[in-house]
Amino acid sequence: MTDRRYVIGGAMVLAGAAAIFLLREVIATVFFAVTVAYVLGPVRERLRRRGLSRRLSAGLASAVAFLAVVALIIPFVVVLVVRIDEAIRFLESIPESVTLSAAGFEYTLVTAEVSDVVVEWLAGVATEVAAAAPVLLIKLVLFGFVVYGLLYHKSRTRRAALALVPTGHRDLAEALHDRASETLYGLYVVQVATGAATFLLALPVFILFGYPSPVALATLAGILQFIPVLGPSVLIVGLATYQVALGDVTGAVGILIVGGAVIAATPDILIRPRLAAETATLPSTLYFIGFVGGVLTVGAIGIIAGPLVVAIVSELATRLSSELNLIRVEEEAGTPGPTAIGDVGRGDPEGSIDEPKAGLDDDPTDPADRDEPTGPADRDEMGGHGTH
Repeated sequence: MTDRRYVIGGAMVLAGAAAIFLLREVIATVFFAVTVAYVLGPVRERLRRRGLSRRLSAGLASAVAFLAVVALIIPFVVVLVVRIDEAIRFLESIPESVTLSAAGFEYTLVTAEVSDVVVEWLAGVATEVAAAAPVLLIKLVLFGFVVYGLLYHKSRTRRAALALVPTGHRDLAEALHDRASETLYGLYVVQVATGAATFLLALPVFILFGYPSPVALATLAGILQFIPVLGPSVLIVGLATYQVALGDVTGAVGILIVGGAVIAATPDILIRPRLAAETATLPSTLYFIGFVGGVLTVGAIGIIAGPLVVAIVSELATRLSSELNLIRVEEEAGTPGPTAIGDVGRGDPEGSIDEPKAGLDDDPTDPADRDEPTGPADRDEMGGHGTH
């Protein structure tokens, strides 16, 4: 007789595939909401410990996420819709050609065609953003609802996920949970905080140097903080090149020195190290691979999905290496020894790898994490049923 669990599992796989196909237009939004809810889980727990109801704590945490996304969207709207004319004038002010001379040789670089392409691209993006505004608003509302729902049913969702993991392998789920949490914290909290600080530091610098559209340039500097290795240094070098094209060598040197110190170096020296202590130690090379590969494969959501997948693969590789290192290879023939992971540490309860770690499962006796309704404000509308 077929196990009922296999039947339900197969039906769930088919239903999940159908849902992905039918809801593919909002998959990125849902994924974004899930990762944000993952990061805001500790915030919701702290609010619960302070005596707030489950509904109120989830609502406050969701409001924080919603307002943060709105704050990130506003600069794009300002640049692409409100200040688009200034950005275009800035690009059109670049000379049509620049003559470079060195060692008696001269080379004329034509920039007019490049400027025309960039101006046309900016105008097209601004038009698309204005046309897609209603859809973006709907996705923003959906994002808020998904974050709230996941935070409101946090414990129940976690228990349902753990039920799919065999008891003897929940230490692996614990490790993956920790790595995902640290990676997402690094991607959201550290990067967003560093990007916001970069914006605040870059704005007065660009105003001081008299660049047109300083808000747009500062916004671009903050966004570039998400690009590993390169960061806002690319913008600084581009602006220095622009100054050279205008014949202002002094201005080029000034923006390289001041911009490099204030915009490129200061956030990484003063802000990122203070927050990075809570993040996963993912090598910058792997992070760069995840970032570039994710963006090229799935678009903007790859900024989060790419490094997250690479971090999980890295954690799995580390765990697999640790498990394989537990197997002792006997080089001398006839010498008995453990040849399977299950033989290692036998008789030692603390050395058993099948011992699940505590901390991932919710304690049903902890009122701060209990999903059961504790009062009228927290009671789920379950149609009168008292059991789940």
